[in-house]
Amino acid sequence: MLRHGTNGMKNPDCPLCAEKSSPLFFSGPIRNYYRCRGCRLIYISPDQLLSGSEEKSRYDQHQNSPDDPGYRKFLSRLFLPLRERLSPGSYGLDFGSGPGPTLSVMLEEAGHTMVLYDHFYNRESSVLERQYDFITATEVLEHLHHPGRELEKLWDCLRPGGILGIMTGLAPEEDEFANWYYIRDPTHVCFFSRETFEWLAARWLAECDFVGEGTVIMKKYR
Repeated sequence: MLRHGTNGMKNPDCPLCAEKSSPLFFSGPIRNYYRCRGCRLIYISPDQLLSGSEEKSRYDQHQNSPDDPGYRKFLSRLFLPLRERLSPGSYGLDFGSGPGPTLSVMLEEAGHTMVLYDHFYNRESSVLERQYDFITATEVLEHLHHPGRELEKLWDCLRPGGILGIMTGLAPEEDEFANWYYIRDPTHVCFFSRETFEWLAARWLAECDFVGEGTVIMKKYR
């Protein structure tokens, strides 16, 4: 059942906006979920995060590949609206590219230059010191242990006029959260809603466009 309020202990601070001691949102059989009063992010306690080796073992099981037409169709939810907004020959970063980078291949086929970064599979920190016309993060945000720090870093990597393209499951209303398939994956540790992205847009003075199911495009003005 959904519960509000504290659980008798100091609740964890929000990993996105650092709001202190968020109230308990949902108590599941294995993990507790908290919802920030400020940015509305839903997240688990740091002591319930998987270790790096446990997390990677889950990702190693992924079978994503650019040769899979079904996976390409899935990524087209971001690829198609992003392609419409990009200038020819744009320079992009695929953040969280995973063990089988595919969106980057699709964008290269469309004439853009791509760089990869992944915490486990392409961990080259120098790529996070460059400037890009666009950045993609598909099925990544829900895995971030420090979303505030990591998203600020990505935003700093965008040139003025640049685009951040995101795919992630948008948290449902309270009465649907308990049965939401997205929370069954133990590597999913923070959950964004429309309110959370609107909060980010206000913080960054950015344009926020919800272009499809769980698909968000944010434009940087300065």
